[in-house]
Amino acid sequence: MEVSTKHPRRLVMASGAVWCVLSASASAGELVGRVSDASGVKSLRSAEIEIVELGRRTQSGPDGRFRFADVPNGHFVLRANYVGADPVELPIDIGGDASTEANIQIGAVDEILVVGQFANQASALSRQRVADGVQSVLTRDGIGQFPDQNVAESLRRVPGMSVQNDQGEGRFIVLRGLDPNLNAVSVNGARVPSPESDNRSMPLDTISSDQIESIEIKKTLTPDMDGDTIGGSVEINTTSAFDRKGRFFGATVEGAYNEQTDQWSPKASVNFSDVYGGRLGVAAGLSYYDRRFGSEGVEASGWDQTDDGVAYADEFDFRNYDVTRKRLSGSLSLDYRASESTDLYLRGLVSSFEDQEYRSRLVLGFDGDPVGGDASSAEFASDEDQEREISAEREMKDRKETQDVYSIVAGGKTYKGPWTFDYMASTSRAQEKEPNALYSNFKRDFKDAGELTVTTNGLNGLKPGFGVSDPALFNDAAEYEFDKFELNHGKSVDRENSLRFDIARDFNLDAGTAQLKVGGKLRSRDKSYDLRLYAYDDVVDGDKPTLAGLETSVDYALASINPTVAHSATRSYFNANRANLVLNEADSAFDSNSSDYKVGEDIYAGYVMGSFDAQQWKLVGGVRVEHTRDDIRGNLVERSEDDEVSVTEQKRDRRYTDVLPSLNLRFDASDEVVLRAGVYRSLVRPNLADLAPRFLVEQNDEAELGNPDLDPYKAWNYDLSAEWYFGRNAVLQVGPFYKQIDDFIVTTYASDTVYDGTPVDELSRPDNGDKATVFGVELNYQQALDFLPAPFDGLLVGANYTYVDSEGRFNTEDGQRKIALPGTSKTVYNAMLGYEKHGFSLRLAATHRSEYLDEVSPGADEDRWVLSHLQYDLTARYRITPQLQVFAEGINLSDEPFRAAYRGTAAGGDRLSQFEEYSWTAKAGLRFSFAAEGQ
Repeated sequence: MEVSTKHPRRLVMASGAVWCVLSASASAGELVGRVSDASGVKSLRSAEIEIVELGRRTQSGPDGRFRFADVPNGHFVLRANYVGADPVELPIDIGGDASTEANIQIGAVDEILVVGQFANQASALSRQRVADGVQSVLTRDGIGQFPDQNVAESLRRVPGMSVQNDQGEGRFIVLRGLDPNLNAVSVNGARVPSPESDNRSMPLDTISSDQIESIEIKKTLTPDMDGDTIGGSVEINTTSAFDRKGRFFGATVEGAYNEQTDQWSPKASVNFSDVYGGRLGVAAGLSYYDRRFGSEGVEASGWDQTDDGVAYADEFDFRNYDVTRKRLSGSLSLDYRASESTDLYLRGLVSSFEDQEYRSRLVLGFDGDPVGGDASSAEFASDEDQEREISAEREMKDRKETQDVYSIVAGGKTYKGPWTFDYMASTSRAQEKEPNALYSNFKRDFKDAGELTVTTNGLNGLKPGFGVSDPALFNDAAEYEFDKFELNHGKSVDRENSLRFDIARDFNLDAGTAQLKVGGKLRSRDKSYDLRLYAYDDVVDGDKPTLAGLETSVDYALASINPTVAHSATRSYFNANRANLVLNEADSAFDSNSSDYKVGEDIYAGYVMGSFDAQQWKLVGGVRVEHTRDDIRGNLVERSEDDEVSVTEQKRDRRYTDVLPSLNLRFDASDEVVLRAGVYRSLVRPNLADLAPRFLVEQNDEAELGNPDLDPYKAWNYDLSAEWYFGRNAVLQVGPFYKQIDDFIVTTYASDTVYDGTPVDELSRPDNGDKATVFGVELNYQQALDFLPAPFDGLLVGANYTYVDSEGRFNTEDGQRKIALPGTSKTVYNAMLGYEKHGFSLRLAATHRSEYLDEVSPGADEDRWVLSHLQYDLTARYRITPQLQVFAEGINLSDEPFRAAYRGTAAGGDRLSQFEEYSWTAKAGLRFSFAAEGQ
């Protein structure tokens, strides 16, 4: 039956098939059912179900099922609402001691509720609309596809969301412009630890998009949620066989071309799900990706200005990356309907990541002021008598890094009349290994007067270059002598186990319904890092080797950096001649032992929560208490004047308790308008690596200090939201927010300093600031323009904008400084234009993140800012048959680079810190899907 969109509240009974089945297996007064699309195959989650006469509401779960307990005998009307479809009503009769089943099919047969961009948007808005708090949702459609081929790219479209890139690929979630460390990420309700030694959060690329059903971004907290987030809680849910009725199989093959490297990268995935006997659901997925790419970049430091006004940097680092990343990930979900009142599940996730990186570097160092130049160029001339020296280092990093992650979550839910029992146990492990990483360095110093002149140019921009007076001399590989080999064996292990148990009791009151819920959770985590470093800086017999015979060349557009170090020839030389190399035992022992740490963290949490639902408004509030125990271990490594190294284990135990109240209010001002308000207390614990009492020296002579006295961030968070669902598949919303943060963490940097007798180019240490405030507002508009005349009725539009104003204070030797909260962008916006009709789907998207403070120096003149990023992406799909689809995608079409600058330098204005470009990537592939209705 066709329904006019001019009357969105018109009730359509002919659009769904409805039936009632009596069963004596459940308790009296119970109403249960399942919500699906018109075919009855695909379950619809977050449809709002209401018993009209009683004013009682609930929502359909992940499998489309819903339940009302203690329903009095009588005749009632059951109403179902789902974004993108007209409401459905059906009469029901509750009587005797039997359970009543009411299965609801929403939408007309020719309506597309589960496939494509329209389906993605309808599903996301449905979940957002019925949520208790402020949240955004990203879902896949009925054949397992997201709006984009990559989860990171899809997340960029969510209001207030952006993604922090690594080598041009999205890895960490940025929510409301805030630092990724201020967000919490879980998979299937459990935290998945990070394989990286210096990070808490799971990288976004750990799990393939093909295995994800939805991503929920919750921006306000309730007491039954973990309290360790300030930006928001990101909950990733993998697929379940009960998401649909019947068997499903999907397979994707694609190739990705990167213009920077002129190489193709293959990717393939398969997914399967089925329900056996109506009780056992099995869903599994496997994905493989072999990504080959590269990048070019340049870094600069030591900016200053001569008395004659010549601006210069005393070091330039030109870098070329050749990277191959291989990922193999799989997931398995088992769901078992043990009885009409008990559902059990087991979810497993495994991911193996291999990263082979070859990094070629040319590092130019200048000791002494330039002899000429201007605001955009500087000329350096070697002259030892005038204390002017030029050094050139050619280095190769040859390392293969492997990351292995697994997570197992088991649990269930049991209903007993008005009681609900929810229970879960999980175990997760993440490991990163970096065996036999070889750093090879060859160096030449130019000291003699007139021997070499180097002119650096483009200094007032972000792509500097250089020229030399004698290229033959400068590029002579035989003149570059072995300076150092470093062989590293690094291993990071992160484990987390958790137990959770919740009990809820529903109450039916004259004025509405209420629920009292209590629960507890235990999280136990251990993270460790072990480094074994061997530094060789001389030979036992004979002359030191030179770069001659060990050189190669690379394509590098920013400057001439050849000859570079050949990774294969150099590793072969090192392996064959290791016995003739002199091990610097003091450097090796110092760097190895100072890097190691082990931190244990146990969190004991309990809460009490109450909710009251009175038709138009719903109130959810309560308090959560979290007690944290930290066992921190690191090494105090001391080096004497005669290079004797002593190691003393350092231990610290910490205990603290946080009381975290919260309150959320939802008010349905009309059928189309939802108003929300929320306030909650939260915390963010420091990175475990930052707590370790250690001193870590990197290969580039940059060093990190741990701080076991770090306190966690603590914040009061306030949110408002107004949402107008003004069409069948549309929303217009505004949401201001405010945060008061105590003890925010800022990493300060000092240049050219000495710590414990070790000179370093840059020393960083995390410290607590004083107070910080964050004020912001989110704006969001999404609409399917299906009311327009053909062919324009296939258009979709969307735009969202987030503004954030942050200010923090921390103490320095010169007094208190005011800064923007590190990692926080002032603006984030996204825009999307889509079209979908007759099997064709097109989506053009733009995403922007403004600059943010990345590194804080004791004085403002050396603060490092990551500059703004604007990216354009295009996705096109065509469904050749109902089962076969061809697709293509272009990522970073504008070739947007990564850019960072030092602000207000002594050289005058902003000056380059880092520039790196990755070019664009194009993808093309085929997707096959088959769905059959089960028994």
